[in-house]
Amino acid sequence: MENTQNRIKINETIIVEGKYDKIRLSSLCDANIIELGGFQIYNNKERLGFIRRIAEKTGIVVLTDSDSAGFRLRHYLSSAIPGANIKNVYIPDVCGKEKRKLRPGKEGLIGVEGMTTETLLKAFAAAGITPKGEEDKKPPFTKAFFYEIGLSGGENSAALRKKLCEYFELPAMLSAKALTEILPVITTEEELKAAIEKLK
Repeated sequence: MENTQNRIKINETIIVEGKYDKIRLSSLCDANIIELGGFQIYNNKERLGFIRRIAEKTGIVVLTDSDSAGFRLRHYLSSAIPGANIKNVYIPDVCGKEKRKLRPGKEGLIGVEGMTTETLLKAFAAAGITPKGEEDKKPPFTKAFFYEIGLSGGENSAALRKKLCEYFELPAMLSAKALTEILPVITTEEELKAAIEKLK
């Protein structure tokens, strides 16, 4: 069991996929945590309406698995809730299975419930959320800068973004737009350019 005295205080409501994710996050975060119930959210207008109201009142932090199902749920929420009310926390692609499961999931990736405390803390820190409190949100990198360094608009941009996600321990499915928001929190322009030179 985690030391509850060292939990991260988060003012926003955390949105996770299911009950085991909620149990895992409850030991790490001092926050209101709501589970989506997986794909049930697609047919539950009342629950979506409730999450919309919560997002308006406190803002929400979305933390789903890094597989395709997790990204579909994340995109569904993003399409239903104004972006100003959402912060995204991403876990890296880690192969394996959770202890309670007999076999890995379809894509062979460990979900939120199976992440180590260190990995989760890094994921929150990458979104500007730390045990000491939230840091000032850094402005996103511009699309023009991404084009200039080859992360968008080029023939090999998608492959380069995928390599970069692996380099920074981010899920491979991250879009260019998501990367413009999360990379400024974890690196500088100079460090990013140096990383890209290594990866090319």
